[in-house]
Amino acid sequence: MIESLTGQGINVQQACVVLAVSQSGYYAWRGRVDAPRTLRRIWLAGEIADVHKASGGTYGALRVTAELRYGRDIHVGHNAVELIMRELGIRGLPTRRLPRGAKVSKVTSLDLVGRVFRRNKPNELWLTDITEHPTREGKVYCAVVLDAFSRRVVGWSIDSTQTTTLVLNALGMATQRRQHGDGLVIHSDRGVQFTSWAFSQNVRDAGIAPSMGAVGSAFDNAMMESFWGRVQVELLNRKKWKTRIELATAIHDYIELFYNTRRRHSGLGMLTPSEVEAGWLKSQDQRLLAKTAPDRPVDGTLPAGLFDTVFEDDHQHHLQLQNNNDRAA
Repeated sequence: MIESLTGQGINVQQACVVLAVSQSGYYAWRGRVDAPRTLRRIWLAGEIADVHKASGGTYGALRVTAELRYGRDIHVGHNAVELIMRELGIRGLPTRRLPRGAKVSKVTSLDLVGRVFRRNKPNELWLTDITEHPTREGKVYCAVVLDAFSRRVVGWSIDSTQTTTLVLNALGMATQRRQHGDGLVIHSDRGVQFTSWAFSQNVRDAGIAPSMGAVGSAFDNAMMESFWGRVQVELLNRKKWKTRIELATAIHDYIELFYNTRRRHSGLGMLTPSEVEAGWLKSQDQRLLAKTAPDRPVDGTLPAGLFDTVFEDDHQHHLQLQNNNDRAA
């Protein structure tokens, strides 16, 4: 308060008299060094604001805490982050929930997933769906293929019309990007694009098993619906889009530059899709090295139990030589 008064032309003595503060106490406070805890809080506020800005203003306290811990190696409690964000006047975007009264349909015989979306490795289950969003020029349609293991978008396509070509382009990008083996399932709803002959034939030609949920059930493709819900909250509904090109560019940047590589998921232990897949590949490399490791260690020592075998072989060889010498004599 005294600082603000002196900035308005009032001298320190008058300000101290008005506020009933001693001049010596004011100067002692002014020359006092901030405590380490205060300095850390100021530094944390800057880091939190930077993380929130880098997320496009989408991250709440949970994901900001995760990014500080896993992305910047800054260990801080969730409650402290939430309090600092409240003081800074920043917050994450709300979650999108299903409307009340949403019906839960039963799974059908063609559903190979059965609402069990968790997988243990990549390219076991892909999910696909289409969303639309308006611009001043007209609607933009986006089809996405999502890997259920890491939540990574492996294929996507954007067009001004909702045709089979839209989903074929997304499927084509996914099959070009990922080398999949037998047993891959691609799951969708019963939209006309996914029930078309062209899409079904392309899926089978790629060696992928098609799967479909029940009609009118968002729960049969819940992970995909959750993805679209976050896209709407974090991107689509945040502004009015002027042109299709503007929105298409924004979708591209969101998927490739933010969602796949930087966005932290609560369902993945606050890791990003790229980090999850990198961790899986590292574990596979370690298993391969363990299988192909030589029996003899690099330092030249024999593995446990091998010395006895070698000693026994040498002993048998020595006895054979002795018997041969006795016969020759």
